[in-house]
Amino acid sequence: MAVNEKKKLSVIIKKLKSLALFFGNFNMKNILTTSNLSIGYKSKKETVTIAENLNLNLDAGKLISLIGANGIGKSTLLRTITGIQKPLSGNVFLNDKDIASFKPLELAQNLALVLTEKLPPSNLTVFELVALGRQPYTNWIGTLNPEDITKVNEALELTQISHLARKKHFEISDGQLQKVLIARALAQDTPLIILDEPTTHLDLLHKVSLFKLLKKLTQETQKCILFSTHDIDLAIQLSDEMIIMTPESVIQDEPCNLISKGSFATLFKDEHITFDAEKGKFIVN
Repeated sequence: MAVNEKKKLSVIIKKLKSLALFFGNFNMKNILTTSNLSIGYKSKKETVTIAENLNLNLDAGKLISLIGANGIGKSTLLRTITGIQKPLSGNVFLNDKDIASFKPLELAQNLALVLTEKLPPSNLTVFELVALGRQPYTNWIGTLNPEDITKVNEALELTQISHLARKKHFEISDGQLQKVLIARALAQDTPLIILDEPTTHLDLLHKVSLFKLLKKLTQETQKCILFSTHDIDLAIQLSDEMIIMTPESVIQDEPCNLISKGSFATLFKDEHITFDAEKGKFIVN
């Protein structure tokens, strides 16, 4: 093939890639957005602003991690975008509707939240615990119809815990229980799932397993999953996008772009912790 022909072919391939990227982004469904959102706390004496002018986008089929130092405000951000806490100013839109205007039942059909709090004492089996995710759809006495049972079984299969269905929830490990809680969120059948520190108290093996599970679920179900985490190195490897919170700013982008911009270098103000851009991980000096 002549040199000129090779150059022409290269240009055509680049154009086709650009078009594919454009139409891929064009067709991507946006699930949640924030518009000039400011988060924090109000009291009679003062207003404490944690972050302001946030314009975030959570898209279908993406695994998005939220990272930042302890006390930076990650939980406050999650509480605000899920409607638990009111914003200081700005708006949160879920499926193009202001989240403040959702009724509780309608919100539960659009957003599932998985917290790190311990479960209250009960004798619920794994199946029964996952079935609680169907509450937004059942009648007033909580009777499961065939569709509900199908959704529960699908959630158990997706999280690969069907073999635990008859076990009491207190008879399984922490890693298994975290999968059960994710299965409950899947059974809730919402386009958006938000998890607060899902890898807390898990060993490295179970952390990696859980991260891979979340990645697999976004790809297979096209749901958007947002989770906060302190396991930054794993998040860099497996997240489609990351939201970095620092005292100065809140940035959302793909991990590779955040590395190029040097965004991780500003995460911890400690001379003993540096980010190695070539290795894509933090180094202790």
